[in-house]
Amino acid sequence: MIALMEAHRAGLFKTRAQWINNIIAGVIVGVVALPLGMAFAIASGAKPEQGLYTSIVAGALISVFGGSRVQISGPTGAFIVILAAITAKYGIVGLQIATMMAGVMLLCMGLARMGAVIKFIPAPVIVGFTAGIGVIIWVGQWRDFFGLPKVAGEHFHEKTWHLIQALPELHPATTALALLALCLVIFTPKLPYLKRLPGPLVAMVVATLIQSVFHFDGVATIGSAFGGIPQGLPGFAIPSVTPALLVELVGPAFTIAMLGAIESLLSAVVADGMTGTKHNSNQELVGQGIANIVTPLFGGFAATGAIARTATNIRNGGSSPLAGIVHCIVLLLIVLCLAPAAANIPLAALAAILFVVAYNMSEIRHFKHMLRHAPRADVAILLITFVLTVFTDLVVAVNIGVILATLHFLRRMAASVDVHEVKGEDLTMELKHHGIERLPDDVLVYEVEGPFFYGAVENFARVLGVTHTEPRVLILRLKRVPFIDGTGLRSLEEVCRSLHSRGIRIMLCDACPDVRHALVKSGIAHMLGRGGIYRKLIHAVRSSLSQTDASAQSS
Repeated sequence: MIALMEAHRAGLFKTRAQWINNIIAGVIVGVVALPLGMAFAIASGAKPEQGLYTSIVAGALISVFGGSRVQISGPTGAFIVILAAITAKYGIVGLQIATMMAGVMLLCMGLARMGAVIKFIPAPVIVGFTAGIGVIIWVGQWRDFFGLPKVAGEHFHEKTWHLIQALPELHPATTALALLALCLVIFTPKLPYLKRLPGPLVAMVVATLIQSVFHFDGVATIGSAFGGIPQGLPGFAIPSVTPALLVELVGPAFTIAMLGAIESLLSAVVADGMTGTKHNSNQELVGQGIANIVTPLFGGFAATGAIARTATNIRNGGSSPLAGIVHCIVLLLIVLCLAPAAANIPLAALAAILFVVAYNMSEIRHFKHMLRHAPRADVAILLITFVLTVFTDLVVAVNIGVILATLHFLRRMAASVDVHEVKGEDLTMELKHHGIERLPDDVLVYEVEGPFFYGAVENFARVLGVTHTEPRVLILRLKRVPFIDGTGLRSLEEVCRSLHSRGIRIMLCDACPDVRHALVKSGIAHMLGRGGIYRKLIHAVRSSLSQTDASAQSS
């Protein structure tokens, strides 16, 4: 209940105006969520009322237990592709079990404080898979939008080709209602007297009224497809689970959890930018986890933070979790009082709403901007993620996109690591400051700049493995090495042994505390012996000079 407590500490429940603003925002968001909840549910293979149940139960729980004051949660367009595939294979019960498993994963991620880790998924990967999801949603709604017959095809390209072939069989009345609804969704916010009304709601109401009056033959509605929406509270039921089903659903559940985490934290970041607040990412994952565990018990399915509804909440004065709770109450009252009126809602109107959702998800302007201005590697990652999302699988696309982005990052990091000899005026001035005129000819100083990790090992070994001369002492300066990993330590040890076999003494200096601790723990400090590691360059230089003097006296 961190968001509620922070809102209370911020004084957001003190004045009557604050209460009124949040109540008004909650009512508006509840009205906006009505058509979206039903549309997302139908597209996910569930019943329309299950989308409303998800918005009510998950929305309330996340408002109370989440980490953002203004987050509005429920079913979202990003989930459609994943949930539809799970429903088609395992049925609605399988979807609900996978949602509960995902909730447990999200809860564990939040308790393990992994909220910050999710933010490191690269932008080209996020833009690529969201654009891909947008394309899949758009094509997936052609059948309801045009009133086409059911088509076969397991893969995207097969379904698309069969839908194109079926386009001549479109249903005129269905298509006309869909086009009208699409125009209303797009242009309602631009009309002077209607811009305060939610476009999706206007489109749904107008299309429903027309169908209620004229009763066009062949127009699919919620009543004809699902028998309407039950009037009453959602019932409590525990899905039947078998060990074999749990094992099969681990992969889909993990996908739901990862996408839910990404979507909710992105939404929270957008909300922070609009309000100037700071969300708690770990608590947000905890809230999302609780909601996804509980919601399927009341007939719902996967939920996450909804960026568009959260932005609508903020624009209309929402500043505390009260708005999210009110939005749930509004949806509950609609289900209790107006459920019978939903029977005449045309599926074409909901398809038109999803057309706009798909367009917004695809972020075409942002996609085109990245294609034109991003580095070539980022463009390649963007296109690969997009193509894989559309033609293979979202999980495969995200995994490969992240792997490619990681490999590209490692390549650039490895290229940025520099190993070079330190000499010239800078070194001379530093030594003179401590009373040393010059280095002996048989003492070399090399410096490593950058993280000493496995990607930089080859460069390090190549430079130090072959020195231009055979010095008596080689001082290796680690002042600009922020960390060193196991592979780097092993490479350093091998280079030290190789140089030692050639009669060259190795000294390490200027290592930060973490690197120095790693050198001791790995045994390199013991291998170098006493006088092998120094805190400062000047101490290593003085040690090498004293050894030179001792050698001269003994000779």
